[in-house]
Formats: sequence, structure tokens, C-alpha cells
Amino acid sequence: MNRQALTSLLQRPELRRLLEVFNDAAEETRIVGGAVRNALLGHPVTEVDCTTTMLPDAIMARAKRAGFKAVPTGIEHGTITVIVNGEPFEITTLREDVETDGRHAVVHFGHDFVRDARRRDFTINALSLGIDGHLYDYTGGEADLAARRVRFIGEARTRIREDYLRIMRFFRFHAEYAQGEPDAEGLAASGAERQGLTILSKERIRHEFLKLLVAKRATETIRILGDHGFLTGLLGGVTEFGRFRRVAADDQDNPVAIWRLAALAVMVEEDAERLREQLRLSNNEHRELVAYSRLLSLLKTWALPLDVATIRRLVADHEPEALGVVLAATAGEPAPIVHQDARDALARYRNGAEPVPIFPLRGADFVEGGVPKGPKIGEMLARARQAWLAEGCRTDEAYARKLLNRVLK
Repeated sequence: MNRQALTSLLQRPELRRLLEVFNDAAEETRIVGGAVRNALLGHPVTEVDCTTTMLPDAIMARAKRAGFKAVPTGIEHGTITVIVNGEPFEITTLREDVETDGRHAVVHFGHDFVRDARRRDFTINALSLGIDGHLYDYTGGEADLAARRVRFIGEARTRIREDYLRIMRFFRFHAEYAQGEPDAEGLAASGAERQGLTILSKERIRHEFLKLLVAKRATETIRILGDHGFLTGLLGGVTEFGRFRRVAADDQDNPVAIWRLAALAVMVEEDAERLREQLRLSNNEHRELVAYSRLLSLLKTWALPLDVATIRRLVADHEPEALGVVLAATAGEPAPIVHQDARDALARYRNGAEPVPIFPLRGADFVEGGVPKGPKIGEMLARARQAWLAEGCRTDEAYARKLLNRVLK
């Protein structure tokens, strides 16, 4: 536990100025949640949230008097974003839940830091830090951080029923901050209340699940989700844990959620369509899954070992990143067989050391060669491209002229 990091956090000039403005004899403002948690763990602190006894209108007024910009980003929930010298801080009025339905909460503004802490999800997220450096811990969060344990505040099923997304957050925070097995009460409660996930928006599920996929212990946590029957409901189909594990090991220095999702849940192109609906994926995310599925289908039936020349043709016709993910996912499987020099060549394309070959002809080249505009241009371009791929994807000007003349004839 890095107590010194809390002191360093309080010495940040913009944050210090903010706390000085929003603390006096009548009102108190503290740093809360993730910033305190991450500082204690020695993790980077990139966003700082605060909680205060002040009401939203008073926050706005005080910020204006201090010369800060204040934006009512969530004023109905008591949240104002205050910008100090270009750095944003969210300040939220202390709250108490009055009514919850598993998706939303009706809150009343309060004046009690203890009640505000006890309405939060996990003990490690309920810590707060005063301007004087005092760490407030009303739920045992510091001990849980030290033990690397994610634990619900109070009775786990009660916390979950207030917002069923907390099931997803339980596993995501376990993957990011915990060690060992999940908290037994939290795991049992999540299993008992899993049906509540069906009332949540798919966008909220997607947001948490994609974050989980790139967390530090994603591999172990995905295995737990699978063993306890969560993945089928979340993804609507079967999963391939071995491929996910191999991709997660390959990209651990720069994890990409959509590629890990592809390795976990895409076997054929229809899986990409299902996941787009199931998780409300963006068009770009869906395209990545389709690219993965098509390459997977192609390479699983590839008869000959992949060599350097084959890799060059493949990257010219497919996205290098998708190719890299497919080869990582299928490493050790009977097909495809990949020579080491081919893997090295692919690495050069992926890191930019070697440029991806680009087809050197355009429709305008055929028009200049005397071909009338129309469907014939597309046919000749396709014929030329097939020849270019078969002949090694050369990009020099002399080859391009010869290829054009051959097709024109």
C-alpha cells in the first residue's frame, strides 16, 4: 500500500487549488473512489473525482467566483465538472439512494460521508481522502486492497439488486485488482442474480465486458465466467477459451478488446453478426470481427505451410492485425502451419518496418489505356489484381506498366 502516493496526489497544483476553494469551515470536499484506490496501489491516477457536502448550485457558484469553468455534466445526479487550468474534475454532491430498480437509482442529496460511502458498490471504491491527507475508510476498503480482494459493501445480493450491472463490475474489478479466487459471497450472489442482467441495456453490458477483456487477469476471469455459466448468456453462443488465452498471452503488452473478443467468440462469420446485435458493437468493431472470421475460415483450410511470400500476399489482401490475431489464436493447432520466417515477416508488416504492398493500378489507368468507362473497368481491375497477388505483389512502376499492358491486351 502506497501511502506516500496519497501525499503526492494532494500536491498536484490544480487539484490542490480545487480542494482549497471547495473546503472551508462550512463545507467539505474530498477525493473519492478510483483516484484514491489507484494511488494506494501505486497505479497511475489519470482521473480524479471528488465528493462534497455542497449542493450542485453552490458548486457552480463557487467555481465561478474562483474563476474556474463549471459544466453541469450530470446535475440531476449532483455532478458538476469543474475545470482548473484545463484539467477537469468531477465533483458530486453526497447522495443517498431512495429507490432503485436494478437499472437506475432515485437519489436524495445528503450531507453524510458515511451514508454516501455505504451506497457504493465495492469497499475498494468507497475510500475518500481529505485535503489534510486523512484517509477515510468506512467499509474496510483499505484491508481489501491490501488483500487484493474485491468485495461488495454490505450484503452482496442487496447491492446487486440496486443495479444489476454490478455483476459485470464485480468480475471486471476482480480481473483488474484482485488476486486468487473471487470473493465467495460476491460470486454466489452474482450467480443467484444473473437473470437481472437481461433487463440492462446491451450498451452497458458491452462497455463493462470489453473493459474486462483487457484487464490484467482477464484470462483467469473469463475462465471463471465460463465455468459458472455467464458467457453463454452474455455472448449468446459458444466460446473458444484456448484461442482467447493464446491471443491474451500474445498481446499482453498492448491488449485490444475487439481482437480478444474475436478469439473468444468468433468461429464463423455468423458469429460476428450475432455479437454485433448481442453487444451493440460499432460498425468498425463489427468489421474487425468479420475480417477475423474470414481469415480464420481461409487459413484453417490452407493446405501448405505459410511462407514469407504467402504472408506478403495475405497482408496485401487482408488487414495485417487481423492476420496476426488469427495466427496467434490458432498457434499449436493442426492448421495453419506457419514457418518462423513468415511470422517474422508478418511482425515487420505489423510494426511498420516493412510497408504493406498496395495494388499499383487504378481504374483511371485503364481509361487512359483506351477502355471505356463502365463495368469492363471493374472486370479488368479484378483480373489485374488476381495476377498481382499471384506474382508476389510487386509495387515498382515498371511492373505496374507491364501488368497494365498485359491485361489491356
